Amino acid sequence: MERVISTRGLLSFPPKPQVRPYLPLHTLRIRFPSAAAPALCARAPASALHGLSCRERTPSNARPTASRDPERSLLYPGIWGKQRKVPIFRAGAAIPADGAGSAELGEKKPKLLGVEITTLKKIVPLGIMFFCILFNYTILRDTKDVLVVTAKGSSAEIIPFLKTWVNLPMAVGFMLLYTKLSNVLSKEALFYTVILPFIAFFGAFAFVLYPLRDAIHPTALSDKLLAALGPSFLGPVAILRIWSFCLFYVMAELWGSVVISVLFWGFANQITTVEEAKEFYPLFGLGANIALIFSGRTVKYFSNLRKNLGPGVDGWAISLKGMMTIVVLLGLVICAIYWGVNTFVVNDPSLPRSDRKKKEKPKLGMNESLKVLLSSRYVRDLATLVVAYGISINLVEVTWKSKLKAQFPSPNEYSSFMGDFSTATGIATFTMMLLGRLILRKFGWGVAAMITPTVLLLTGVGFFSLLLFGEPLAPLLGSLGMTPLLAAVYVGALQNIFSKSAKYSLFDPCKEMAYIPLDEEMKVKGKAAIDVVCNPLGKSGGALIQQFMILTFGSLANSTPYLGGILLVIVLAWLGAARSLDSQFSPLAKKELEKEKMRKEKAKEPLIAAVREDTDGLVAKEVKPRENDSLHESIASKDSTNGLPLKEKLASESESSSETSTGRSQ
Repeated sequence: MERVISTRGLLSFPPKPQVRPYLPLHTLRIRFPSAAAPALCARAPASALHGLSCRERTPSNARPTASRDPERSLLYPGIWGKQRKVPIFRAGAAIPADGAGSAELGEKKPKLLGVEITTLKKIVPLGIMFFCILFNYTILRDTKDVLVVTAKGSSAEIIPFLKTWVNLPMAVGFMLLYTKLSNVLSKEALFYTVILPFIAFFGAFAFVLYPLRDAIHPTALSDKLLAALGPSFLGPVAILRIWSFCLFYVMAELWGSVVISVLFWGFANQITTVEEAKEFYPLFGLGANIALIFSGRTVKYFSNLRKNLGPGVDGWAISLKGMMTIVVLLGLVICAIYWGVNTFVVNDPSLPRSDRKKKEKPKLGMNESLKVLLSSRYVRDLATLVVAYGISINLVEVTWKSKLKAQFPSPNEYSSFMGDFSTATGIATFTMMLLGRLILRKFGWGVAAMITPTVLLLTGVGFFSLLLFGEPLAPLLGSLGMTPLLAAVYVGALQNIFSKSAKYSLFDPCKEMAYIPLDEEMKVKGKAAIDVVCNPLGKSGGALIQQFMILTFGSLANSTPYLGGILLVIVLAWLGAARSLDSQFSPLAKKELEKEKMRKEKAKEPLIAAVREDTDGLVAKEVKPRENDSLHESIASKDSTNGLPLKEKLASESESSSETSTGRSQ
């Protein structure tokens, strides 16, 4: 070492230098007045510097004093009279060996409205794609109800049978087919293979199947079956009578579950990073309600075309062709956006990649799921919430649609009302999503969780009261320009609007928050058990209850009093479970917050202690001469007048730096 580095003056190096780890500080600059240091910088590999930058500086002729700049008084002691080029070592962020992050340090990425252009290249197409998918879904959802409810020989009684015996088997079959195709096709080919049959079917239905409905529907056979089985089997027989309409109903339902849940969210999760998802996924939820508003207006416009047509013209056929044309065009737009994103965005190496790994979700069987549900009161209460919502919303919705057909028997009138209904649902949900965070913050989890069942209870009592006791109220309602049937339709519409808006803005967030205080094992197993048992039970439970009532009492109208009583019992059980869950959730959540706060404080303490210790060691530690060393004077001693101001300055800087970094991480 002595031969390689020539020393001059009073400074010499030890014969066996010790290698000491360097702990870089964010705000610390250390300068070593050695003439040989530039040579060391030149010969040192890049990995050895590990976050240090090194360059030479020629100090000015004016020698700073201790009072003016205590740092420079350490760098230029009085024993040196000659100017020297001294290297300056600065602590900086270490660059990985693969070079990742060098572009980040070297150049600033362009931004638009505070968002990086590279991020907008992904988020804007995804937003347009999501808008088009949900715009189509609202049109399809309103149209499918019009077709199966207002068709000749059918009514709202067909819906429970259709959901259980047609929709569910086709959904299972489709997912099995999708799983097999995903093992054979690429992601892009799989996307087009799934979505293009939907687009082709909806176009063919409006221009081919619906005009040929009288020729392809087995009306005579259905009449014979109904006469043999009795009026209680009107719903099952109607599935055969209007099979093409039922096929449209199932395809519209699958558009929501397959195209939205599987295709879109799978693609979005594939190309976005975790940080981008946290920032922009909530905006997609708000955009969904905007799509709901505009698509409701579109349905309303095409439904009112019948008013401008001459007599003898099938106005619903014209409206159907117009709406399905929009569905096909927007479907092609979705495909074009998908192609463009894959061609110009996904293959761009400059864009950040998603580094998310798919979590292995435990697969519990039915028996294991039931054991988990029965073992914990907390999970049982949470399961009650999920099942109660699914059953109650189905009980109300089908009964309401049967009265809606009685009030608006024409397909165009029914569709026009559904357009207004969709628009109102979008506005209410958008508003409730903005108010949801405020309600959770101000009133807590318990109040937020009880809003949805309370809305269902109040509006349900009003709806079934008008159906059962509407005649005595007829004079009063007549003075308001309404009949008991129309009043029941409006109250049922309000019930569906507010229950759905409360579900999206409060019920879903409260349900997900309820999993947080659980331990990891129960959190994973409880969620899996609810997915296996409670979600299907809630969706099909209401349909099964209605089927039993219809087959027992002959029709949906005869079952109305009993359905009202069942709804009352279910909603009261829902409120009781929410109250019980709140009494368990609030203490657990408080403990979880305290643990999180303690973890953050413990994480801060070693960092602050290390920074202070490192600062003291670098600045205020007295350098003791060793044997064979000729360092005649200490650069910084504990009692040095130059060292104390520097120590205090660095300590304050390091503390402020640690507080700033901690605040950013929070």
